[in-house]
Amino acid sequence: MTALMEDTKLLRIYLNDHLAGSIAGEELAKRTRSNNAGTPLAEYLDGFLIELKEDQLVVEDLLDSIDATKDRVKQLAAWIAEKAGRLKLNGRVTGYSDLSRLLELEGLCLGVEGKLSLWRSLETVRGSHPALVAVELDALIARAETQRAELEIFRREAAVVALAGTQS
Repeated sequence: MTALMEDTKLLRIYLNDHLAGSIAGEELAKRTRSNNAGTPLAEYLDGFLIELKEDQLVVEDLLDSIDATKDRVKQLAAWIAEKAGRLKLNGRVTGYSDLSRLLELEGLCLGVEGKLSLWRSLETVRGSHPALVAVELDALIARAETQRAELEIFRREAAVVALAGTQS
């Protein structure tokens, strides 16, 4: 193992874990968009998915810059886990419910929190890894904070509809 690979071993694992998580988040966002077609939420998720892909490219570029391969097994496991997550009870025998929307939005909020933690952690160790110097972490942090705030609006609306039984 080269010195660079040894020095970046944990960073490689960390980046691959977050890349896998973003795969699950992407699948969840696609499902949520599909289940809410024609709504402001679906419209928001169109842009969110574009930004998510851009974030994935940043992580993939970082992996490339430290001579790390993408862990396809982790990515597949995340994809499968997202599909398995669809089997949860939602108050209906079949189909989509208001609770489904709330749970999906909570999952997306958690995913963005994880991504925000990624960017903040990388910012914290920027001086230890030359590959991080060129990454615009401040902009990525700001975007994740905006995504989290925007998703929170949709999540609260979904909570009112699902749990209080009224439209907001």
